[in-house]
Amino acid sequence: MRKLSLAVLSAALATCLMAQPAAPPKTSLKVGDMAPDFELPSTQGGKVKLSSFRGKKNVVVAFYPAAFTGGCTKEMSAFQANFTKFDGIDTMVFGISTDNTPSQIEFGKKLGVSSFAMLSDFANRHTAEAYGVLMADRGIANRATFVVDKEGKITYIEEGNSAVDITNTADACSRLAHKN
Repeated sequence: MRKLSLAVLSAALATCLMAQPAAPPKTSLKVGDMAPDFELPSTQGGKVKLSSFRGKKNVVVAFYPAAFTGGCTKEMSAFQANFTKFDGIDTMVFGISTDNTPSQIEFGKKLGVSSFAMLSDFANRHTAEAYGVLMADRGIANRATFVVDKEGKITYIEEGNSAVDITNTADACSRLAHKN
């Protein structure tokens, strides 16, 4: 009887573990790596190419999973509310998701996001893949923020739900600005 109970308990535990969603991907990029270049459509019109900021501005690349969701609303609203902190230290901010551009435009209007562009990686999701944050089975990016310096190198990375709070990103940008 005891062996049977143990077997049933083991089977139940195994079933629960297999039913758990896979952990979001963790980027293989590290601080000090060159940030993968991209050129993506922008909610402000045209396309944005990361390498066009080299030698000119630091850049925050903030991947978010999906427009109109709770965490993404909070994160993008925080960047908008605190944009002067970034603009004042020569830093561009870009939110990137795998949503299409029309959805991002509506999302931006709903939030009143006008200070920074949201970029769409909808067409082929190559940018999310290059940054190691694509959840291919779901077709969306894991939440992750990268701070890229004027030379194109990654100086800070924050992944997962903690990236909703932009405080650490703002601090990393401030340290970077005071380093130069």
